Amino acid sequence: MEAADGERRPWAGAAKETPDGAGRRIDYDPRTPGAGLRTPGIRAGGAPTFHTAPMSTPPESGPTLDAASPLPPQIEAADEPAKVPLAIEDWATVIIMGLLACITFANVLVRYFTDSSFAWTEEFSVFLMILLAMVAGSAAVARDRHIRIEYFSESGSMARRKRLSQFGAVLVAALFLLIAALSVRMVWDDYRFEETSPGIGVPAWWYSIWLPIVSTAIALRAVGLFIRRGRRDDRGAE
Repeated sequence: MEAADGERRPWAGAAKETPDGAGRRIDYDPRTPGAGLRTPGIRAGGAPTFHTAPMSTPPESGPTLDAASPLPPQIEAADEPAKVPLAIEDWATVIIMGLLACITFANVLVRYFTDSSFAWTEEFSVFLMILLAMVAGSAAVARDRHIRIEYFSESGSMARRKRLSQFGAVLVAALFLLIAALSVRMVWDDYRFEETSPGIGVPAWWYSIWLPIVSTAIALRAVGLFIRRGRRDDRGAE
């Protein structure tokens, strides 16, 4: 495009000419993504020709992650390694949530089409929600994700924070071992006196037996957390 003063200026949508260090004009086409600089040459017969030189992009610093590649050693994994896989709680949570969704959806359909509902769904759903809370508590203990006062747990030296974590694990293990021991007596009473649930009349120990089981699992997860924190201290001392 010719300007009023006779100077050639680029216009929108056209190639842009910029001078290089040698005083030559270099043609750059901004319309092409990733386009490089086109340097002029002379074709046989005197006609000009252009050769595209690709523009290099500086490599990014840091590790490059891919969905199929394992985590680099400098990036810490999300979960600490444990002898008992943490996927047990994860899959139990998925199964319980799936059962709750299926039961609720089936109850909605029955109410919509028949003006009635399954009598057992409410009682069983309440049991599943309580079981889900306890399974999630076990996962939180194993991952050391329970609620805490950060002013105390995150302040001080690293050794102090690890000691507080171990102290909390001991208290959690003691509490749930006590709950497990006391609930065993409750389960035995439900079984011995043939107690039934108030909703659908199934044996009550079908529900209550899960309390000592999951409480023991939470206590064992707390013991495992205490051991892992101690091993981390030993590696740090070495």
